Amino acid sequence: MTILLVDANAWNEYIPQMRAAGISGPCFVSLGDSTKLNKFLQNNPKIDKNSILVDGYDFSAYKAVGFQSLYDDKNLTIKGAKSMKAPMLSAKEWFDYLRSVGSLVPSDKPLSAGIPEGVRRLGGTFAIDGNSVVYAYEDGVPGDHPDPSDVLKVLGLDVQK
Repeated sequence: MTILLVDANAWNEYIPQMRAAGISGPCFVSLGDSTKLNKFLQNNPKIDKNSILVDGYDFSAYKAVGFQSLYDDKNLTIKGAKSMKAPMLSAKEWFDYLRSVGSLVPSDKPLSAGIPEGVRRLGGTFAIDGNSVVYAYEDGVPGDHPDPSDVLKVLGLDVQK
């Protein structure tokens, strides 16, 4: 859940332009449960609670779209590592992230059991127009995601930062 903060904050600045152009979203799907989601939302009040939901610890939604785990595809991992950028967080946001990351780990097992599958599970980004997927991006490593402006350009929205 904690990596989602970066994605959500990146998308938030585009929401007014998206609404003006008639584009719905964004909708975020993360791993976890309702307790962790509520804690995440308490820590991130700028995120609309109606725009986010969680896939359980069986990862059924992630598996249904073919998302993999870290290192399942070596080429995807290399691509993702090369395209990663450091998140633009303030000192307070970094402190809050570090303070809460342990309690938001997407796992229903103790951390002593090793690196949870929820930490290794990769996500992605889709743009959907009607019934068609017009953009699809599969993360190569946790934190690898496209710039929202690139996704919105596919939908015909030339956004300004």
